[in-house]
This record gives sequence, structure tokens and C-alpha cells, in this order.
Amino acid sequence: MVDFTLILGNKAYSSWSLRGWLMVKLTGAAFDEVVVPLDRPETKTAIRAHSPSGRVPALKAEGLAVWDTLAIAEYLHERFPEAGLWPEDPAARAHARSIAAEMHAGFPALRARLPMDLKRAPPGPGAGFAVDGTLAGEIARIVAIWSDCRARAEAGDFLFGRFGAADAFYAPVATRFVTYGIALEGAAADYRDALLARPDLREWTAAAKAEPWIIENP
Repeated sequence: MVDFTLILGNKAYSSWSLRGWLMVKLTGAAFDEVVVPLDRPETKTAIRAHSPSGRVPALKAEGLAVWDTLAIAEYLHERFPEAGLWPEDPAARAHARSIAAEMHAGFPALRARLPMDLKRAPPGPGAGFAVDGTLAGEIARIVAIWSDCRARAEAGDFLFGRFGAADAFYAPVATRFVTYGIALEGAAADYRDALLARPDLREWTAAAKAEPWIIENP
């Protein structure tokens, strides 16, 4: 029995869709996918048939639509508390929600200059993306978040030990760092590698590479 339908954009390019998909996968619930190709004349109309905001992802469940990735995280947490989308400890849970909200609302230079592109080949040695100014500051902030959370975690490989919603919010960033050759060290590099090694992220990436649609990013 299929419990949910998840409306997604192209898997190669839609970072927000990846976040929603990872969180639904974490619950273990069965779900169908509807992938709407982005950057086409019909895209907005097609998405609005499922999502009032005209944006992806949107989760259709129990006769309702849940759009916006933070709302999806909270809905799934309430429906599947055993999945551990947010940490059990109240202080850690508040911290996790804070860094997820920071990613949700911030990092405009990262989004503009390093768009998620799972079809793009990483640069060769010594040919990484030029990082300066605002972008450098945003990358430094992400590295600080990752390093701080990993220093606090008592076990596991992820921000709060076990994989959860906060990790889903930062998973597309790990792919961006590889795509554009952004060098990391220490705990941040280890965390990036732990994300990329997850079978669910590998599954998404394989599907992204197999998609027929191409969006030319700068």
C-alpha cells in the first residue's frame, strides 16, 4: 500500500526535492514519486496542480498537501516519531531545527554560484571553483556548523549522531562541494564523505544521472 505521493523536480538539479525525498525515505513509508521537469514553460502549472506554492517538493498524504521542506520535516516527525528526524534531547532538537532553518533561509551566494548539478563532472586536480567574498564566508559558516555538530555528537557519523532531518538539509551541500571541487578537511570532510556514502543518496544520484533532462548551469 502506498502511503504518500512526493512531488519532485529534476533529481539532478532540485536540492529541495532531495531534502524532502531523504526525509520520507528515513520514515520507511511507501511512497510514489511524481517528477516535474524544471525550467520549462509548463513547469509552474504542473507543480501547482499539486502544490499551492508552485514549488517542490510537495508531499500529498491523507487527503492533504504539505509543501515547504520544513513543514514536511515537522509533519513527518509528528507522524513517525520513531524515525528520529529530530533528536530526542530537547537542546539538541532545538539546535538541529536552528541549523536546518538557517540552511532553509540563508546561503544565497552558495545557491546562486554553486547550484546543485549531479550531471556535472567534478573539476580535475587543482581546478576547483574560485571561492571569494560572500561565498567564502558562507562556506566557512557551513564548515563551522558541521564541525561544531560533529564535535558535540557522542556517536554515529552525522550531525547529531544518527542521520536525521538536519542532515537531509545539508546533504545537497555535500554534493555541491564535490561538484565544484571545494576542498574540506578534518571533521567537515569526514561528514561530507559519510553523507555521500549513504545508500539512499547514491540511489538518488544514480537516478539523477539517468534523467534525460538537461539544465545548463554557469
